[in-house]
Amino acid sequence: MFTYIVRRLVQTIPVLIGVTIIVFSLMHLIPGDPAQIMAGESAPKEQVENIRERLGLNDPYPVQYWNYISNAVQGDLGSSIRSGRSVSSEIGGRLMVTIELAFYSTILSVFLGLIAGIVSATKQYSFQDVSLMILALFGLSMPNFWLGLMLINWFAIGFDLPSWVPFLENTSWFKPSGWGSFQQVLLPVITLGTGGAAIIARMTRSSMLDVIDEDYIRTARAKGAKERVVIYQHALKNALIPVVTVVGLQFGALLGGAVLTETVFAINGLGKLIIDSIRARDFPIVQGGVLVAALVFVAVNLIVDMAYRFLNKRIDLN
Repeated sequence: MFTYIVRRLVQTIPVLIGVTIIVFSLMHLIPGDPAQIMAGESAPKEQVENIRERLGLNDPYPVQYWNYISNAVQGDLGSSIRSGRSVSSEIGGRLMVTIELAFYSTILSVFLGLIAGIVSATKQYSFQDVSLMILALFGLSMPNFWLGLMLINWFAIGFDLPSWVPFLENTSWFKPSGWGSFQQVLLPVITLGTGGAAIIARMTRSSMLDVIDEDYIRTARAKGAKERVVIYQHALKNALIPVVTVVGLQFGALLGGAVLTETVFAINGLGKLIIDSIRARDFPIVQGGVLVAALVFVAVNLIVDMAYRFLNKRIDLN
């Protein structure tokens, strides 16, 4: 296991280098001058040139990239062009908010998806199966930003109900923005977790149907094992391997893909920080944010691979 982890960590080095090259190049292709933005539209050229020189923007592209990557290896991601604060401090608080959002959404996705998938697989072609798969199709089809706006309209702004129910008229149960309290957390978690739950439900159903007709399942039933034991201790454990892969990918994708949800609910997470920094041409923040998200994504994939061995001892990681 130790050898496998070391080898995987070494393999991530070219991946991270590739990520930094792509992001660094794309940021330099975006129109706009960070020095001009810092100095202001009416600033004299001399002031703008001084800022460009101080930030190293006049250096050739390879020199700028080398300076960035050599500092990043030492843990220095630079300073924000807008605020002057270190990139690490700017990203630190925002990253934890995004990780919390992704974690809670993943928990909701796994809980709902596993239940729906198991019920659908054990009651194949029944009313429950068809109903749950139709709901999963709706969950996959709804864009996150649309679902978020609908949830805000229904449960945060308030209902426009008839006059004969005055005690519920214009009731707002949740807060439409921010992060921290339960009233602020629930709606964005549902928004992000719905699509993931639909994917996990479909994958669980498919994987369970592949496993449920295996010989060892029939043997367990022939030996008199209860159906609950057969499903949860024999079938589900082996069916979880592809599901774990999907869960890991979902969690990693949420770290970088929660931008729309964070924008809709005005959550100060990593995704919103990166978008705001792109608009302001704040290169260090964007590069540092994407690099940190890539590191977390790689770590999640490593944990998923290690979970395979936990679920099935016969899997050879080497």
